[in-house]
Amino acid sequence: MSPERPVGDLFRRFRDRLAVEGPHRLGGPGGHTGHGAKVTPTPDPAGGAGGAWPGANGGPVPAGRERGSRATAGDPGPARTDAGAREAGLAPYPPRDVEPAGRPRRRGGRGGEQLTVPPATFTSYYGRPILKAPVWKWDIAAYLFTGGLAAGSSLLAAGGQLTGRPALRRAGRVTSLAAVSASAYFLVNDLGKPSRFHHMLRVAKLTSPMSMGTWILTAFGPAAGVAAVAEAASWLPERGLLGFGRRLLPPAGDAAGLVAAVTAPALATYTGVLLADTAVPAWHEAYPELPTIFAGSALASGAGVGLLAAPPAQAGPARRFAVAGAALELWGSHRVENRLGLLSEPYATGTAGRLLRAGRALTAAGVAGALVGRRSRVLSALSGGALLAASVCTRFGIFHGGVASAKDPKYTVVPQRERAGRRESRGPEVSGPGAGPNGG
Repeated sequence: MSPERPVGDLFRRFRDRLAVEGPHRLGGPGGHTGHGAKVTPTPDPAGGAGGAWPGANGGPVPAGRERGSRATAGDPGPARTDAGAREAGLAPYPPRDVEPAGRPRRRGGRGGEQLTVPPATFTSYYGRPILKAPVWKWDIAAYLFTGGLAAGSSLLAAGGQLTGRPALRRAGRVTSLAAVSASAYFLVNDLGKPSRFHHMLRVAKLTSPMSMGTWILTAFGPAAGVAAVAEAASWLPERGLLGFGRRLLPPAGDAAGLVAAVTAPALATYTGVLLADTAVPAWHEAYPELPTIFAGSALASGAGVGLLAAPPAQAGPARRFAVAGAALELWGSHRVENRLGLLSEPYATGTAGRLLRAGRALTAAGVAGALVGRRSRVLSALSGGALLAASVCTRFGIFHGGVASAKDPKYTVVPQRERAGRRESRGPEVSGPGAGPNGG
């Protein structure tokens, strides 16, 4: 082997190291090798604590000679320390009792290194929403209002019919038909094709608010239409076929008006159930209050129609509707803005907050004007307009609050973690055989 070749240099280094450290350090005879040169020879019992260890040629190594690393029992060899390596003319070798720089020491014994992880905060991928925001546009918010207006107006018409107030009955029936027609337009406009509304009638699913709402609207619309058409009976001639219609329409209109009034509460509240049945956080968490808010808003809007269209002498049921509707609406809005914790924030800030605050102010003003202006047609009309505007603000405010909560990921993540924390604080729920204190 030529000394100029690198292999020859490696061999000479190995030979020099073998002569210095002995065969027991490099896996030679008499040494126990595991993997490589990690050999720990047994010390000479006669040497004691200050005795000698086997040297390079089997001879003793003086006790005063540097033994190297404390991390190995037995003779570590001179080349395992910087001093020994310098004496042997070899490159320094890192001692075993010195850990590499930058490596953290293990703590906790056999468990390894114990790290303190800072508490995680809510986040999402690049701050993007976790939920997809509703694709509904303003026409669905308008549908919420017109549906409530149709329901409240039909109840007002039934009240006028049963108490002998023809002006109140007429205003309620005509408004109900106009509102339910607008509702059908907004709904079909959102669906995209009129045939899709027809397709929804193929199934009646009691657990689906949308399916039930479709059937409610289908039952309410024709009844409200017949009741409104009956108001035009006085315009028909008294003789002939049209005269027969003139005599038939009033009783048919009374029956249809009562059918519409019976269906009206479901029409007024099902939209609140529909919103609460979605995954939108602010709507879903407010499931007890939304139907109440929508019912109160429907009554208030119907009262607004009566105060606008009927003379003060016939507006008594409308004033009572205004008080009842305002009480339900204000109570529900207060609960939504104070009970939901973090999820109350979308209803108090931004567009939703401004609309709901305006709705509360207009509702209070409308009720006050209805009670004070019992004999003033102008003040009653202003109160009715305020109640209608309040209903619009409330419906649009609820709509915008839900959309805002779906766009911000914190309204999805934080309530979920709070619920998980409450479950953990209560502890595991154990049930079934053996769960009792005596194993019963």
